[in-house]
Amino acid sequence: MTEVRIEKDSMGELEVPKDALYGAQTQRAINNFNISHTPMPEAFIRALIQIKSAAATVNVNLKGIDEPTAQAIKQACTTLLDDKNLMHHFPVDVFQTGSGTSTNMNANEVIANLASKQSNLHIHPNDHVNFGQSSNDVIPTCIHVSAALAIHQNLMPSLRHLAKTIDEKSLKLAGYCKTGRTHLMDAMPIRMDQSMSAWSAQIKQQISHLESLQPSIQSLVLGGTAVGTGINSHPDFADQFSDILSRETDVPFVKAANFFAGIAAQDSAVSLSGLTKSIAVSFMKIANDLRWMNSGPLAGLGEIALPALQPGSSIMPGKVNPVIPEAVAMLSAQVIGNDSAITIGGQSGNFELNVMLPMIALNLLSSIELLSNGAVSLADYAIRDFEVNQQNLEKPLHKNPILVTALNPIIGYAKAAEIAKKAYKENRPIIDVAAENTDIPRTKLEALLDPVSLTKNDS
Repeated sequence: MTEVRIEKDSMGELEVPKDALYGAQTQRAINNFNISHTPMPEAFIRALIQIKSAAATVNVNLKGIDEPTAQAIKQACTTLLDDKNLMHHFPVDVFQTGSGTSTNMNANEVIANLASKQSNLHIHPNDHVNFGQSSNDVIPTCIHVSAALAIHQNLMPSLRHLAKTIDEKSLKLAGYCKTGRTHLMDAMPIRMDQSMSAWSAQIKQQISHLESLQPSIQSLVLGGTAVGTGINSHPDFADQFSDILSRETDVPFVKAANFFAGIAAQDSAVSLSGLTKSIAVSFMKIANDLRWMNSGPLAGLGEIALPALQPGSSIMPGKVNPVIPEAVAMLSAQVIGNDSAITIGGQSGNFELNVMLPMIALNLLSSIELLSNGAVSLADYAIRDFEVNQQNLEKPLHKNPILVTALNPIIGYAKAAEIAKKAYKENRPIIDVAAENTDIPRTKLEALLDPVSLTKNDS
């Protein structure tokens, strides 16, 4: 049996594992919330520890706690952030009290216990580590900080890498022309670089949207305490905290314009989640284009060959599947699902406090991580190294009856439609049918119906 020690809190005594850094309130949460066996994301816990460290610096500057206590707290935070087994100390289930109080107290207890051991001082979780704070402003702040850091460190670089990879590949494929498709049906020709420019523009637009949303997510409510009034917090706490955290993370955080809104609602998180959904939709489009273009290779389009990464079947030898686009499509579906949960969570701001904060944090950070990793996978294992099957591009290109669209200004829509239908029915190149059914010289038809020329709007 696990050795235990007796801990006390305001509700009385209970047993806690002897070697655990957490205390009574964390243990109560472990006992009460045996639901998903999923702890808060590590990115969230790390941000929470950084918040506690920065808060200690502010509190000593404002004479709320003494210098030795602040240094002990900061040293404990540093130790925890360097601990490879960090999450061992943070076992509280995501599905807990809606304010995230259990996770805040988990951090307060772990930091206080470790700080006490390292300094031989008595560091109290509430009176010292949580001084001038409330779970109600700590957890919303941590959602913003953890998301902002994840965007800054992972998502934004990954999206830029994906856009750059698409652009580089596009330049290499500028000489390839293919049949365009609308409604999955043959349409006017398009060059490969033109088709891929759509992907690049989608990702760059998402980057631009993300940049515009960063100031909102970098706005923090720490200092608002329980309901936004700032009770028990120094008037200068919020501004100093944002300044210190900005210096320590290289991300420009600022004091929220309105504490009441930031604690009662999660509108910025909902907006960010909506953007992750939009990015997921872009990923889904690109992934499915790759899957269609790669399909076959004999019975499908077979326009490109994606890198062969692994065997595709346990029974069919030689089969290779588009595993990266499929994985990206699945993660995109998950992000879209996460957004639905966050949307419901966002409307759960009852009077002065949102009460679905842990779930919002879990899903938001999950979406950012999935998209960050998915962007790199899509770039490095699908787009960068796929090969073009030129023969499969050219074979249907010159026979495509839709090329007759170029003759509309000369012979009219009705006559062009007649020629297209005849070419379809007889399975003949459109130029041959047009030569037989118009007075346009063949040399001129060759120029008018040249697929590459039709990708350039020079008129």
